[in-house]
Amino acid sequence: MVFSISLILAASYLIGSIPFGILFGKAIRGKDPRSAGSGNIGFTNVFRVAGLLPAVLTLLGDFGKGALAAMIGKHFADIEVGMVSGLFAILGHCYPIFLRFRGGKAVATSFGVLAILYPLVGFFTFGVWLATVLGSRYVSLGSLVAFTSLPLMMAIFHTGLNAILVTVSITVLIYLRHLENISRLLLRKENKVF
Repeated sequence: MVFSISLILAASYLIGSIPFGILFGKAIRGKDPRSAGSGNIGFTNVFRVAGLLPAVLTLLGDFGKGALAAMIGKHFADIEVGMVSGLFAILGHCYPIFLRFRGGKAVATSFGVLAILYPLVGFFTFGVWLATVLGSRYVSLGSLVAFTSLPLMMAIFHTGLNAILVTVSITVLIYLRHLENISRLLLRKENKVF
């Protein structure tokens, strides 16, 4: 059992490490999102550097790898292992072995995990994200506010301590990956959308 769970977590990390932003940016527009803008490999910067189609495909890919890792863990073990395998996919996205551990910010991948395992929590967390982005026009602020609320949402809808602890870990990762954005927000130098 321990061996099989180790395989699930290793596979989840590798799935999370797939850099869809680079793959689609280069394949469709011949552009590497790391070369311009914020240098990030996620949806927002891929959109800035390579355009809408690569960005949408990146969003779907990043969401999908979180969802796939969560499904694998849940299918071969249980929902708690699914949550941990989802966390490993998020870690893979943030620190991908294929990119010398310099990856994305994990927002879409995290939503993919939530969509499979805790869709109601994911729905309300996304609602917080959307309301914050529409109100402030800052994608990064939306991500920070939404994932700050995530452990509280999990505590309201699901009382399992392990699930709450994993969501706290996800929130910490989101903050770590947004440190530069936090600095720019404080200095009022962060880019707005719309």
